[in-house]
Amino acid sequence: MIDVLVVDDDFMVAKVNSSFVNQVEGFRVIGTAGTGEQALDRIAELHPDLVLLDLYLPDLFGLEVITRIRAAGHECDVIVISAARELDAVRGAARRGVSDYLLKPFDFDDLRVRLERYAAQRAGLGTTVITSQADVDRFLAGGGSATSTALPKGMSVETAQLVKQALHETGGTLSATECAAQVGISRVSARRYLEHLTAIGQVEVSLRYGGTGRPERRYRWHRPA
Repeated sequence: MIDVLVVDDDFMVAKVNSSFVNQVEGFRVIGTAGTGEQALDRIAELHPDLVLLDLYLPDLFGLEVITRIRAAGHECDVIVISAARELDAVRGAARRGVSDYLLKPFDFDDLRVRLERYAAQRAGLGTTVITSQADVDRFLAGGGSATSTALPKGMSVETAQLVKQALHETGGTLSATECAAQVGISRVSARRYLEHLTAIGQVEVSLRYGGTGRPERRYRWHRPA
């Protein structure tokens, strides 16, 4: 299990995020914190593998929390979950080696695909052997992971290729329902593949608003097949 600490100054947001995390196979929330100082204390006490960190905390900006985590010698990974859209915030998080940066607001699938990608990277790093300069270059280009495009558990390379092919051949956008019909899989499965491809930058997502209800997520192939 990957132990997670959720840090957010809004109690209800922390509760919702914790619920999301606990729904993802292989992850469990072992604690929450509402301030930067509390987060540092909880990290020292609980030794989580992963911290989901909001940047806007009442006492410390989240980037300072990351700096102090590293200075204290804690080896936990950090995924930023924040409404902070400033380039300096994103750049600062990247310089401090965060595993991912997820903008608020988001839904369960947005977080799930990132957690699954993190788990795949974590598993891959445990067995990766650096044998050449090319391996080093790939590792650094992937933001510290040699397996940044690894498929999460339960997904197959063959089905992922069929989803990519469907998007590429369409030339426009597809919904998860349309993709499922074209590939011959369930809508839920199609959504998982599409969201994973979005998370690793191979697919773009847009929202189509109708008269009522939630907007429809539409997916477009982002790079040549």
